[in-house]
Amino acid sequence: MPVPRHYDWISHYARRRPDGVAAVDLATGRRYTYVSFDERIARLARHLREECGVSRGERVATLLHNATDVFEIQFACGRLGAIFVPLNWRLAVPELEFIVGDAAPRVLFYDSEFAETAAVLRRSCEVPHLIAHGGADAPYERAIGAAPPLAAPETLTHDDLSTIMYTSGTTGRPKGAMITHGMTFWNAINIGAPHLVNHRTVALTVLPLFHTGGLNCYANPVFHAGGTVLVMRSFDPAESLRLIGDPAIGLTHFFGVPANYQFMAQHPAFAETDFTRLITAGVGGAPTPVALLRTYEARGIALVQGYGMTETSPAVMALTAEEASSHAGSAGKPVLHGEVRIVREDGKDVAPGEIGELWVRGALVTPG
Repeated sequence: MPVPRHYDWISHYARRRPDGVAAVDLATGRRYTYVSFDERIARLARHLREECGVSRGERVATLLHNATDVFEIQFACGRLGAIFVPLNWRLAVPELEFIVGDAAPRVLFYDSEFAETAAVLRRSCEVPHLIAHGGADAPYERAIGAAPPLAAPETLTHDDLSTIMYTSGTTGRPKGAMITHGMTFWNAINIGAPHLVNHRTVALTVLPLFHTGGLNCYANPVFHAGGTVLVMRSFDPAESLRLIGDPAIGLTHFFGVPANYQFMAQHPAFAETDFTRLITAGVGGAPTPVALLRTYEARGIALVQGYGMTETSPAVMALTAEEASSHAGSAGKPVLHGEVRIVREDGKDVAPGEIGELWVRGALVTPG
């Protein structure tokens, strides 16, 4: 059976709902409709191909704080068949040197505050092209402004790699998890339907975009559905509560780790925030204390728990809002397009209530 083709979500909605707001950069106030977002991505892709020599299968790295531009780079890579490599800017230079040396990117985009680190990486890892980001006159913006749109994107399938995302390397060196276009597509389906993502969704992204949580919970599923993604440079509990409660913004989706919700619950504005427009509040990345679940439940919000990994695109299991209270403390039920087993050491399924190892299989799993 032939592998399904991968289709460009941004260009699709640039035709289908061109005036719909695709992305908002909260730090700069920039707002992009799907048609304007599509054009910027097309121009960036053309610059990468013609000025930097980026071709199919080559890697493009980012050392950037959260910004809508990170998604421009991600989708521009997709149009070239290139591979997006988001770098964790919190790492020390020797750690980044290992990752960049391993990934061997042709281009590294960097924020101005990381200029010294980028220069070190260029020398030690022989990165051919550095592109500085930040401000209207930065090389990044000049590149987009000067390039004509890319006319002929690459034809890709769901088996083609879209991203290499490095895991923490808790038992050794960081490992580059290979993420395919299909994995990101199936995650959009697996997480989008139970969490009620659609073209009316307005989602706030606060987790780092070098992490699968920031990219895929719920940003990429929202782009897949034609909704709107608000990007916060770094998590701010007061500003998050203000955005959630603002009727003019109409925020419908928020995803965070338990600490994000704890900081918001401890903020003085929490008691006065209007949560009634929030359809889904997802939580993952760590076990969520039941007391924290009950704190939000008292405000009428079900924190929807789930479980996933970088290597599984990431959603493996998820609860619905209806199940969040009755199954407090649960990581959820298996997503639609994936198989899950809990097994003993001999590989046989455990009995109910027995502890075992979680096994996952399906198109959501990394090829390597």
